Formats: sequence, C-alpha cells, structure tokens
Amino acid sequence: MTNNEPSMTTTAPTAPYGVDAERGMRGLLSFLLCCLLVTTNAFSQDPALRFGGAIPQEVETVYERGLAWLASKQSDTGSWQGGHDGAGIDGICLMAFLASGEDPNFGRYAPNIRRALRAIIRSQDAASGYLPNSMYHHGFAMLSLSEAYGAVDESLLWEGGKPVRTIGQALELAIRCAGTAQKANRWGGWRYMPNSTDADTSVTGAVLMGLLAARNAGMAVSDEVIDNALNYMKRSTGKDGSVLVAAVSKHKDSEEFKATLKHITERLEHNEGSYKEYFRYYMAQALFQGDYTSWQKWNAATARVLGESQAPDGSFGTGAYETGMSLLALALNYRFLPIYER
Repeated sequence: MTNNEPSMTTTAPTAPYGVDAERGMRGLLSFLLCCLLVTTNAFSQDPALRFGGAIPQEVETVYERGLAWLASKQSDTGSWQGGHDGAGIDGICLMAFLASGEDPNFGRYAPNIRRALRAIIRSQDAASGYLPNSMYHHGFAMLSLSEAYGAVDESLLWEGGKPVRTIGQALELAIRCAGTAQKANRWGGWRYMPNSTDADTSVTGAVLMGLLAARNAGMAVSDEVIDNALNYMKRSTGKDGSVLVAAVSKHKDSEEFKATLKHITERLEHNEGSYKEYFRYYMAQALFQGDYTSWQKWNAATARVLGESQAPDGSFGTGAYETGMSLLALALNYRFLPIYER
C-alpha cells in the first residue's frame, strides 16, 4: 500500500495478498480492510440491515457451487493446497463456510469446518503463537478463529483425537504474538514477518482486523495495541480520500472517513486489474458499513460478474484463495458472521 511514513522499506511479500499493491485504488484496501471492524457494534443495527431479505438466486447458485468445490479440494488434514498455502488461506475458506450459515456442529459441511479449524490450530507455533506463513496469514487465521469461537462445539472439534489446544487458547496465543511483533516495530504496525521492523498498511489492516474480531468475540485485547495500530493507520491517511485508511475507532464523523467513503462510492464501477478478489472482499465490507445503498448496487453488479466468471466446477481463478475470497465478497447477503454486523 502507499505509505506516507518516511524511510519505509518495501520488501517482497511472502503471502499472496498484494505484491507491490501500493498504488491507485489498491491503496484503498487498507481502508476497506479496517472499515468494518472499527465500527462493529459501535452503533445499534437496524434489524432489516442485520437480517436482510431473500438471498438472490444468483448469489445462492454461485455460493453453493463454490462451497461444493472447496469441500472437494480440502485435504484430509483440513488445509487447502496448491498456489497459496497457509493458515490464512485455510481461514478464508473456513469463513466462506461459516458466512452462509452452515452449521459448524451438525450441518452438511460440519466435518469440513472442523478439519479446517484443526489445520489452523495445528499450524500454530506453540511458543510464539504465530500462524504461518506471514502476518497476512496470521491476521486472516486469527479472524477465522474469532468467528468460529463460541459457535463451534469443542467437544466435537477433535473427533476423539487428542486436542492440541482450544480455539480460545489458540486465539490467546495469536493475540500475544501480534502484540509482541508490534512492540518490535517502531511504526506501531506490522509487516510480513513477526520480526519485521518496517510497517505496511495492508498487513497492519489484516492483523488489526483479526484483533478487533477477537475482541468482538470476547477475548482480551490490549487497548494500547489497538490504539497504536489505529494511530499508524491514521498517520498513513490522505484527507482527499485517495490514500489509505479513513475509518478509525468509531470515527465515522471524521473527515478522513467521509473523504474515503466519497472516493469509493464515486468509483463503484472500478475494475481492479490485480488482486481483484482481495479488492472485492473489502469493497463489499466498506460499502456495506458506509453506504448501504451503494453496497446494494455494487453487490448486484458483483454477483453478476462472479456468476459469469465462475468455472463449471464451481471454482474461481487458480485455487482456494481466489474461490474463498470470491465467495466472501458475496457473504454480506447472508450476514451470519458477527464480523459483518453493521
């Protein structure tokens, strides 16, 4: 992402989310990443917005086919292989199942959900709490664990096998890892690895999203860690709305928020050339939170595009990452995950 901090270094990412994605509309992705979480539960939610209406058939068809493909490609160990691997990819696919209201305990995809959770927890470093293969992965995996926490019956999770740790314990470790990594970072944010000393708004947004989801789930997350990350994001924001994050902790009335929201609502027809799944995922969340009418227009157009581009087997792009993210771009039609509350 574009970064206004002096003397920032840019290094090649080890994760799939945004190699050199630091210009143009892609600079908005950090805003899109954080917009939802920093306003979640800050305001009472209109029941009509919370529960929505009938799911468009086009959305249902895309989602059903996509979930069937993800289920067929999940390994016996619970992960998704090929292309981009890691705890974050497993987390994205896990959320795709949870987001449409699939019962994680007794539903048709409950075994897939439990296998994904086991894969994420087993991948975690027991000492540091790190969820590999980058802090991008760490953020998305932490987000998925937060969304599963409290919804999954943990007496069923390990299916008779020896438990590695509970979801809550995994979250505690992940939160601690994020805090430790931030303390070593002079900017108050995060970069690709836990020991990175430079920062990036996109990576910081991913970790911040996971932390705020964990807090929303009832986990203890330090105010200092959240505030430091939000301050870093705010320092990296252009007031004209053309650069980076605008929504900072319940500050929907801030000039940065208004400017950035204006910037994205005036560009609903923007087509991202690279990392389009990443872009759609956060565009959906930002518009839903900031301008519901604009989200409705954008959502209808996106459902059509995804319906036309979905492969006959139900997949998108080259693998699980593209398919999972594409489904999550439509997940606000269902509104089952706490993270999507408006």
